[in-house]
Amino acid sequence: MKEMMNNKFIKIFLTIFRVLFWIVVIMILGVIIMQKVFDNKIAFKNIRIFTVATGSMLPEYKIGDVIIVGQKDYDKIEVGDDLVYEGKVASYKDKIITHRVISINYNGKNYDYTTQGINNPEPDPIVNQSQVYGVVKYKPITLSIISHILLNSFGFYFLVFVPIAFLVFLEILDFIKSKEEKINNEGV
Repeated sequence: MKEMMNNKFIKIFLTIFRVLFWIVVIMILGVIIMQKVFDNKIAFKNIRIFTVATGSMLPEYKIGDVIIVGQKDYDKIEVGDDLVYEGKVASYKDKIITHRVISINYNGKNYDYTTQGINNPEPDPIVNQSQVYGVVKYKPITLSIISHILLNSFGFYFLVFVPIAFLVFLEILDFIKSKEEKINNEGV
């Protein structure tokens, strides 16, 4: 009886582990697909996901942090918002930048924003509203931790390779067990 209870507990635990593992894998793949394949040119329900690439916004955002960016009406963007935009000039060209809004200018048709990284001594070139992806809405701790782990080769090994190897091992054990049961049932 006790062996059956332990066996059921193990099966339940393994099932939960498998489900959670695949949920995490699907979330990570979703982030990768959103960032890499579509180059963040599309938004899902006005939301984009980015990974911080530099230390210009330390201590607010570390390199590797994942940020959730939501579109916001240009006239609703305020000084102090963390703006995400595509750079158009100099070293910013074709890079996605996340910096804090320090001033706003409206010329009657368009908004222009002056932004600056927390750790940067100088403001960025003027950002036109046409460059804006949105403002940072949220920094998910779980995705940021996973991102930091995946950026580390040892973390990648233990977070991706070891669980997949473990699941393959469990599948092989299930296969062997089912074959043994089939042989035993045929021999009866």
